[in-house]
Amino acid sequence: MLANTTFLRKISHSSQELRFNNIKGSFNGSDIMRSFEGIDNLPQCFEFLFSSHENYTFEENLERLVEATNNISPTGKKFLPSKSQIDCIRDSVSRATSFLASKEYGILDDDLSKRVKSVESEIAIAAFIDNVNLRGRIIEYLITQEDDLKDTLIRCLRDKTPLPEMFTADKLGDYGREFEHYLTETDIKTKVLFLSSNPKGYNIDKLLSFLSEEKSVYLIYVVAIDDNKHISTRLCSMFNRQLLSATRIIKHWAGRNSRGVTQYEGKVLEEIVFNFDEDVDVADAQDFLTKCLRA
Repeated sequence: MLANTTFLRKISHSSQELRFNNIKGSFNGSDIMRSFEGIDNLPQCFEFLFSSHENYTFEENLERLVEATNNISPTGKKFLPSKSQIDCIRDSVSRATSFLASKEYGILDDDLSKRVKSVESEIAIAAFIDNVNLRGRIIEYLITQEDDLKDTLIRCLRDKTPLPEMFTADKLGDYGREFEHYLTETDIKTKVLFLSSNPKGYNIDKLLSFLSEEKSVYLIYVVAIDDNKHISTRLCSMFNRQLLSATRIIKHWAGRNSRGVTQYEGKVLEEIVFNFDEDVDVADAQDFLTKCLRA
């Protein structure tokens, strides 16, 4: 069985001094999870399990373990929408389909494509960074930002010198853009085609809070890189039929003040880029929102 920080239920009750700033304790064999979100913790499943583990930082797992061990809740607040906000969340499906058929979709897609094109050499270099979280943050930053840190990142990647420290805000999306009738947040997901991965999705409470706003539209921008350093992209709605079928709700990190997060199946991200079906199944999308609200 895998027994890293992701697959521990808690630290043993003899470890009552475990805190966010006091990392000490031990665990018993019974503290190791036998399954993770329906996937058995067995050797034949290790590839999927480890790729899931790579999505989360040590700090995220530490918060969960402290809460589970000592009943100490991390900071954060569960989003509790009003009735009018729930109605707005429900309307987000029709807003998404309206946006996909609008000229604004093409404008946003062109905007992101030009941003990728301007740093495609650096993205191809960054794709070979081993640390999954660092790789994703760097590529997202290269695409979305225009500042001195971006210039430093480009120089370091080209010269193969040590990268600067990256402190990025843990926001719902990586790139926001407002139009007259739409307020968009786009999450950039990097898929390195020659590596196995199941990327982390979004925090469900943050998603619901955003979708409760008028004009809100949440999108995913998949950036796929092959072993020849060729880059392909696709902009799609979170409600896209292909994407939604590959979106798993992970309650592993859901404490009393969280609905949890989502995770994508990496293979489907490839399909979205190369064999895209733009369909949105409205009934399935509403069912998914119901699951999120009830989580």
